[in-house]
Amino acid sequence: MVADAKLRSAFDPTAFSSFRFLSRELDAGGRVTLRYALDGELELIEEFDLPIARELSDSDRVRVEGLLSLLHWVAGVSYFKLAAPAHVRCETPPPTPAVAELLEALYSEGLGEFAYTNALSELPRPRFPRVEIERSGSPVLPNALARVLVPVGGGKDSAVALEIVRRSGAEIALFSIGDAPPIARTVTAAELPHLLVRRRLDPKLAELNAAGALNGHIPITAIVSCVAVLTAALNGFDAVAMANERSASAGNLRWDGIEVNHQFSKGLRAERLLAAALAEIGAGVELFSVLRPASELAIARAFARLERYHAAFTSCNALFRLDPALRAASWCCDCPKCRFVFLALAPFSSPEQLRGIFGADLLDDESQFEGFALLSATGGHKPFECVGEEQESLAAMRLIAADPRWAQHRVVRRLTAQVLPQHPAAAGDPAEVLALSDEHRVPGALMSDVRALLGA
Repeated sequence: MVADAKLRSAFDPTAFSSFRFLSRELDAGGRVTLRYALDGELELIEEFDLPIARELSDSDRVRVEGLLSLLHWVAGVSYFKLAAPAHVRCETPPPTPAVAELLEALYSEGLGEFAYTNALSELPRPRFPRVEIERSGSPVLPNALARVLVPVGGGKDSAVALEIVRRSGAEIALFSIGDAPPIARTVTAAELPHLLVRRRLDPKLAELNAAGALNGHIPITAIVSCVAVLTAALNGFDAVAMANERSASAGNLRWDGIEVNHQFSKGLRAERLLAAALAEIGAGVELFSVLRPASELAIARAFARLERYHAAFTSCNALFRLDPALRAASWCCDCPKCRFVFLALAPFSSPEQLRGIFGADLLDDESQFEGFALLSATGGHKPFECVGEEQESLAAMRLIAADPRWAQHRVVRRLTAQVLPQHPAAAGDPAEVLALSDEHRVPGALMSDVRALLGA
């Protein structure tokens, strides 16, 4: 219970000096309970309901306990940001060195956009206590995968990811936190088993935000990843294949000595930090992104061929707003995400196909021009959204400018006349953008399938 005046009246973030990790537990039915506190006064509880399909052995329980601890620390960022105090305290045993390194990145660079948009004087930089252990070598990905869990979010990326894993012949199941309509439609279209997790944020979050607590973007992909790995361990899977693309590693702008990246926890550095943490705690589950070699444009090209998902997917984040009253029913057609997905698919689709998916032709709507221009960082920085790199947007613009199906659309004409001339002729070279990168952590057993779906 919260009995202090800080919740009942205006919330003052500066009144708190520490964020505390109190306890975590997982019961036999799969209920995860994570407890936190700001100083000694304001307790916060988050819960997850996870499926458990088998009896756990003693060794399973040790691994699961380590993964539960990891989830406790990573998920705490949702509540730490209420006040972003200078210190963190662990009432439970402290993290190991690799876990602490991950946490310090998530609670600082992972909150870069949050700090920037809240005009904080500096980036949060809490130091986590750590228990010293003998460090193992770098995690080594297996050559063969038997059972793979693929998180789906209802967008194009996870559809491409699951089809790559399906091609490999591994046993596959889908995973999601919640079953929003695009997720449910994707699961139905894929015709694969689905492990569904339910998440309950502490209801005090909304009250505190309304009372003046700090609010903003958090490294949500890190939380999803930790829940997915814990679910995999509970259900006998040996790997989690994420759908994070190459361009997720690219930031939006420079501030306070760092590159602020809306997608920090989707990027390769965060993936490597998480993989090292999992190896150090003996998780027994590998995590990697099967789309890491590819640009968003290459993924869009692959998705354009996966017609079974065209009526199922929606990438617009307006469908996933926490407040049900603010959720959109489908594509809002007026946000950076809608514009980028439309732009990325356009070179590989007809106007009629995209009108059927989106319900509108965004590239023939004059009012959308400035939003499309921003995707190439023309007129400002790249939007704080899960959109591709500026070079990818320029490449897509070059492709549609030369495509008779699109060249005379009103927005395309303006992009061709006003945006492309502002950039060097070599910027956004389509062949370069569509090529696969060698910088990734995809197991060798999957690379032939990656090339088959994401290559030309």
